[in-house]
Amino acid sequence: MRALPVGEDALLVEVASGEEAQALHAELVRRRAQGLLVVREIVPAARTVLLDGIADPDRLARELARAELPAALPRAAEVVDIPVRYDGPDLADVAAHWGVGASEVARVHTAVEFRVAFCGFAPGFGYLTGLPPGREVPRRATPRTAVPAGAVALAGPYTGVYPRSSPGGWQLIGRTDTRLWDPARVPAALLSPGTRVRFVAVEGA
Repeated sequence: MRALPVGEDALLVEVASGEEAQALHAELVRRRAQGLLVVREIVPAARTVLLDGIADPDRLARELARAELPAALPRAAEVVDIPVRYDGPDLADVAAHWGVGASEVARVHTAVEFRVAFCGFAPGFGYLTGLPPGREVPRRATPRTAVPAGAVALAGPYTGVYPRSSPGGWQLIGRTDTRLWDPARVPAALLSPGTRVRFVAVEGA
């Protein structure tokens, strides 16, 4: 684990894997909730955690260097179910990449309980981990200029749902009517780091 200064009151903590980043994020959130850590923002990413708004970054960096990460991630209490119609335009390409039929892609995707590792790219977009080994897929060679809101997609080891229409290069395997981002809702984002997610196959146009 390595802590790098960012400006005057922030640290970027680098770890070896996504799993370690998730564990570190959960531990830091726990410490803040218990009053053991004073920090304005804790932002996880693929293999880093950014801590912003720290009174004494050097002291915290020394403390983190001596700290031990928990052996396992704490388990979120609730699971968010997201209904999906598996009819995406890249479903056949993903099936071919996996060497299975299209229906098997839906079966694999719905059999997994995913976890939000971190959020980014667009408000409400969560990077979900949990795909079985060997089920990673490459991004599209040519990104689409517009991916519709609700598109369920795969890229690398992640799955995600586009919260609004935007450009994107992920492989689209389905669609959902679930709103990932709703400014009228509190919180506006349905998913946050640590959230457990299941996808549920549904029929319909």
